[in-house]
Amino acid sequence: MAGGFQDETAGHHLLSEMASNGGHGENNSLYFDGWKAYDRDPYHPTLNPHGIIQMGLAENQLCHDLMEEWIRNNPEASICTEEGVSCFKAVANFQDYHGLPFFREAVAKFMEKVRGGRVRFDPDRIVMSGGATGAQETLAFCLADPGDAFLIPVPYYPAFDRDFCWRTRARLLPINCSSSNNFKITASALESAYQNAQKSNIRVKGILIVNPSNPLGTTMDKHSLHSLLSFANHRRIHLICDEIFGGTVFGSPRFTSLSEALEADPSADRRLVHVVCSLSKDLGLPGFRVGVIYSYNDAVVACARKMSSFGMVSSQTQHFVGRMLADDDFTSKYLAENARRLRERYAVFAGGLRRVGIRCLEGNGGLFCWMDLRGLLKEATAEGEADLWRVIVGEVKLNVSPGSAFHCDEPGWFRICFANMDDETAERAVRRIRMFVEKKQRKKTMRWVDGLRLSLPRRFDLEDVALTPRLMSPQSPLVHATT
Repeated sequence: MAGGFQDETAGHHLLSEMASNGGHGENNSLYFDGWKAYDRDPYHPTLNPHGIIQMGLAENQLCHDLMEEWIRNNPEASICTEEGVSCFKAVANFQDYHGLPFFREAVAKFMEKVRGGRVRFDPDRIVMSGGATGAQETLAFCLADPGDAFLIPVPYYPAFDRDFCWRTRARLLPINCSSSNNFKITASALESAYQNAQKSNIRVKGILIVNPSNPLGTTMDKHSLHSLLSFANHRRIHLICDEIFGGTVFGSPRFTSLSEALEADPSADRRLVHVVCSLSKDLGLPGFRVGVIYSYNDAVVACARKMSSFGMVSSQTQHFVGRMLADDDFTSKYLAENARRLRERYAVFAGGLRRVGIRCLEGNGGLFCWMDLRGLLKEATAEGEADLWRVIVGEVKLNVSPGSAFHCDEPGWFRICFANMDDETAERAVRRIRMFVEKKQRKKTMRWVDGLRLSLPRRFDLEDVALTPRLMSPQSPLVHATT
C-alpha cells in the first residue's frame, strides 16, 4: 500500500530493534495510560466540565504571572522585540556547545540561590542539555556500558526507565523502601540491593536518587546523603542526584543539596558525584528544555560537552533566560512567592483529603502529594490497585498515577499533582475526590465494575456546577504520530 505499511508486522521489520522494542514504556504503563485517557476526554470548564482533570503532570504553573510581568518590563531580553532585535544576529549565529558564558554564570548563581547560598557552583562545570531528560541520558552514556546498572530507591519517577535506560541500555535496580519509615532509604536495603546485583553478575556503576523525591514530595536529610556518599566511596561507584525539584521546597526541613553534603565531607571522592537540575520545575519552564549536568569529574564534563551537540539549549533560550536569571531581585522574589503558593496549594489538597480520612505522606517539596488509598482497595494487590485506578480515571474523572507505575510494591499509593491548574480547578479536583470517598464510606462496601474501559463515556454525576478557571487543562506531552 503506497504511503504506509500494509500491516503492523511488515512495519515492525522495517524498523530498528530499538525503535520497536517498547523500551520507551508508553505502551505498558498505567502512568501513560492515564495520559491517553485524559487526551480522549480533557477537562474544560465550560466546553467539557465533566472531563478528566489532569493530575498526572508535575508541572508548575502557579507563578507564570510573575514571569509575564518580568517579560513586559524587560522587552530587551528577547530578540523578537524592537528593544532586543539588535542582538538577533549574534544569537542566531552558531554558538559554542559549552553554552553562552553569561548564561552558564547566571545558571550557576541561580543554583546557589536555590540552595540558600550554602554552596558555590563553577560555571565551567555546567553542561547544558535538552531538559533533565537529556541530562540523565547523557550521564548514563558517560558512566555506564549496556547492561550496567544503577541502584535507585523505589518508588521512583516512571520515565526514568525511558530517560536513563532506553537508548543507553543501562539498567535500574530497586532499593526497596517501605511506608513503615516513610519510604526512607535504609543502610540494609542499600546493601541488599547491591549484593543482589552482585549475585546476579550485574555490574553496579552507581546510585541514582531524586531529592526532593518524585513521587514522595519529601527531601532527603543530611544523614542519608552522607550515608550514600560513604557507600558510593566504599564501593567505588557513582552517585547521581537529580535535584530538579530543588526550588520547589515549601516547608521544613529545608532542602539540602548533595553538593552541600559533599562540601562537608572532605574524605569523599568528588569524581564520583554528579548533580542534575533544570528550570522545568523550579521556574515552570519545561517547554524551554533547559537541563543542567553539574559533575565534579573532569572527564565526565569533557565527555558530556561532546555529547551536548545532540541536545543543546537553543541560543535564543539562553539569551532570554540568562537575563532573567541574572535579575537578582526577580529570582529572590520568585522563589519566595513560589514557595508560598506551593505551600498553600499543598494545604488545599492534603487538608481536603484529611477531612474525609485520606492521608498523604507528609511532604515539604515538589508539585504533588503521595496519597494513601490503601483503605479503598478491594484487595491489597497490584490488580486491586489497577481496579481502583480505573474507577478514579473512568468515573471520578481524575488522571492520578498509581503507585505501581512508580514501581512501588505496596498497593494503594497514588501520586496526585496539584500545581498544573488554577485555584478553581484545584478545588473542583479536591471536591471530586472527597465526593468519591464519601460515597464509598456511605455504602460501606465498594462497587466494582468488571471490565471497566476508560473509553466508556461515563460522567461524574455528583458535580454539575461549571466554573471558569484562569487556566485550561494542560497539554499532553505524549508524542502523536500520523501515518
